Amino acid sequence: MTREEAYKLLKQHLKNKNLIKHSLAVEAVMRHLAKHFNEDVEKWGLAGLLHDIDYDRTKGDPQRHSMEGADLLAEQGLSEDIVYAVRVHNEAHGLPRNTLMDKALYSTDPLTGLIVAGALIRPEKKLTAVDVEFLRKRFGEKAFARGANREIIAACSEMGLELEEFLALGLEAMQGIADEMGL
Repeated sequence: MTREEAYKLLKQHLKNKNLIKHSLAVEAVMRHLAKHFNEDVEKWGLAGLLHDIDYDRTKGDPQRHSMEGADLLAEQGLSEDIVYAVRVHNEAHGLPRNTLMDKALYSTDPLTGLIVAGALIRPEKKLTAVDVEFLRKRFGEKAFARGANREIIAACSEMGLELEEFLALGLEAMQGIADEMGL
């Protein structure tokens, strides 16, 4: 599946514009991480772009979320490693994250929320106004971006990344698509 076909499929299944922007952010970070780790950029990008494809149908039901999406992606002929990464990005299933791509998608998903929240509290409301030091300080504030699970973000260590490095890679990737995200 090409990136264009994947984006079209995503827009068929997701109608929430913010969720589409979230998917684009996760895609950008996954592609950036793939480059960092010398992995398949296209494959990692597809996993990021499509990871929440079932969210409109499964919102509020964590036991169904990512299972239905993974099944849909399997039906569409995506590779098993992408399907599995999508399935295991939701910790509710208790499935092991075996590959670097699995671990990257798991930690990247909440990271993008933390970074967006960082941009939105800045007066400029722009990703360019955010830096790693700012994010690192906010990371320790429980009241900031409550939905961005810090434990999951900190699981970046399973990829061999320090938190600051992961924040920097994620921020750089998202700054690269700031216009597309409206930030």
